[in-house]
Amino acid sequence: MRILVLADIHSNWTALSALAAAEQNYDACLCVGDLVDYGTQPQQCIDWAREHCDAVVRGNHDHAVAQHVSTRNGGGFRLLAAATRPLHWETLDASSITWLAQLPVTQYVKLGGYSFHMVHATPRDPMDEYLTNEAEWTSRLEGFDADFILVGHTHIPMHLHAGDTQLVNPGSVGQARDGIAKISYAIIEDGQVTLHRLDYDTEAELQQVRSAGVEGEAYEIARKVLTDGLLVKED
Repeated sequence: MRILVLADIHSNWTALSALAAAEQNYDACLCVGDLVDYGTQPQQCIDWAREHCDAVVRGNHDHAVAQHVSTRNGGGFRLLAAATRPLHWETLDASSITWLAQLPVTQYVKLGGYSFHMVHATPRDPMDEYLTNEAEWTSRLEGFDADFILVGHTHIPMHLHAGDTQLVNPGSVGQARDGIAKISYAIIEDGQVTLHRLDYDTEAELQQVRSAGVEGEAYEIARKVLTDGLLVKED
């Protein structure tokens, strides 16, 4: 069984549609959250996920958009969210907002003889904890009752083993932050994990962002992260 694992799409339909065109030979698709915010085409991304994903969990940005949470003052990604989140509220249909609000925080699914515990951030803090330390992850996964723990949130791909459990972070579809400005995703096939990168037209995505009315410093943040694939620090 071939399972496509996605995370952190962030309303980047240019990236998601490129991935959808390149990866069509899969038996199931699992998404560990943050379909929205930062980009400007949330409706297309949600529509695709509702049609193609077998299970989706709620990310912190999905929650913020669904609950109409205003952004806090600051620079970096807070500024980009402040520029794009109101566009989501203006353009998303009511069904999509309801769907985001009703996404579970965690899901436990079985596919192809394997068990998958899905959560956006960490099992201890499903939507907010930011954990990239491999040793710390390994200690947390010992004795965990699942074959795979699927997470996102950091936008940094990771695959590690802890006893009988494997942790998989597929990285980000829509906003890479590990210095490689490409789509990142994972394939789990018959229990074997591979991490993948895929080029897409970042200039087309930036044009879409600008045409949606994002400009000034917020546009420059989008340009930097999409072009360089690097974390933009917040004030």
